[in-house]
Amino acid sequence: MRVIDNRDDYLDAVRQVAAGTGPVAIDAERASGYRYSQRAYLIQLYRDGAGTFLFDPPAIGDFSELADVIRDEEWVLHAASQDLACLREVGLEPNRIFDTELGARLAGLPRVGLGAVVEELLGIKLAKEHSAADWSTRPLPESWLVYAALDVQLLVRLRAEVAALLVEAGKKELAEQEFDAVRTKEPKPVVSEPWRRLSGMHALRTPRSLAVARALWQARDEYAQEIDTASGRLLPDASIVAAAKALPRTRGELMKIKEFTGRASRTQLPRWLAAIEEGMAAEDLPPLRVPGDSIPPARSWSDRNPEADRRLRAAKAQITSLSDRVAIPVENVLTPELLRRVAWAPPQPITTESVGEALAGGGARPWQIDATAQLIADAFVEVDQSADTAQSDDS
Repeated sequence: MRVIDNRDDYLDAVRQVAAGTGPVAIDAERASGYRYSQRAYLIQLYRDGAGTFLFDPPAIGDFSELADVIRDEEWVLHAASQDLACLREVGLEPNRIFDTELGARLAGLPRVGLGAVVEELLGIKLAKEHSAADWSTRPLPESWLVYAALDVQLLVRLRAEVAALLVEAGKKELAEQEFDAVRTKEPKPVVSEPWRRLSGMHALRTPRSLAVARALWQARDEYAQEIDTASGRLLPDASIVAAAKALPRTRGELMKIKEFTGRASRTQLPRWLAAIEEGMAAEDLPPLRVPGDSIPPARSWSDRNPEADRRLRAAKAQITSLSDRVAIPVENVLTPELLRRVAWAPPQPITTESVGEALAGGGARPWQIDATAQLIADAFVEVDQSADTAQSDDS
């Protein structure tokens, strides 16, 4: 296999893709865990009548010609949500997709990884030994390229098999709604204080420790961006938390912290010491807790909001039963987070229509609302009526 890494070969490939027919199978390889960015370092494409193409995005840069050719064709991806963002980053945006991983879930297949689905539906066994490789490596080994090409060469055939299962199960329309929801999903909003997501933050009990953790996280993030390396490879979260807990004041004290490891823990000591000093001197100390619109963990509901706990349990039982009947994973029938939000603060009055509106406001698709709104409303009403009866008996 050959990687296309210059404009002439790229434009020739675009002409071949334009001459092909049918859906466009596409995949992308990143360097997650190795690089700071989530950019694509290899884009694989296959189309009947054209063949397989492996593009080097950093070398090619502008993909506008390819985008013009394939934008209105159906794109076939496996686990599209993982690749669409990095494809958009280079200007590749689809108007229609078919997600073979999501389609396999909706069809009720027990295992939905690419290798498992290909083996079950096509009878071909794929090797997946390079899935976690550093795709920013140059030159890319031949074995990696063969692996990458196979990921798209079978997708069009796989799409036909998954589509047939969906049609047979009467799930074609709902699958199309799900595919479109993935394609049009908005990116998650930027977190205002991303440093609070450090693993092990619960061990920090003072605002001063939080200030040091914040300064170290920011120093690590800036350096990681500068050299395009995954943050955790430079300085693990555990190192930042350990330093923020110990509050070392000297180079020697910092080096004595056994958890302070990572490839840049020693080579960038001045950087980390400066960050610690910044955190120690900070006057804008962060609060231990920040308000948010998140609801409490469901495990605490029985004490904090017993009525909501009963509503959630009753509705979950109904959704689980529905999941079994339609052979769709329960999280695809309705996201657990959305069900928790509606159970915590249900619409008033509780009706099928009001619950349906609440689900729609939370991003549920029409088929999900049709399938679950009445079940949820009935479960909520039954719980409330049981509570009213119990109160009457007590009085």
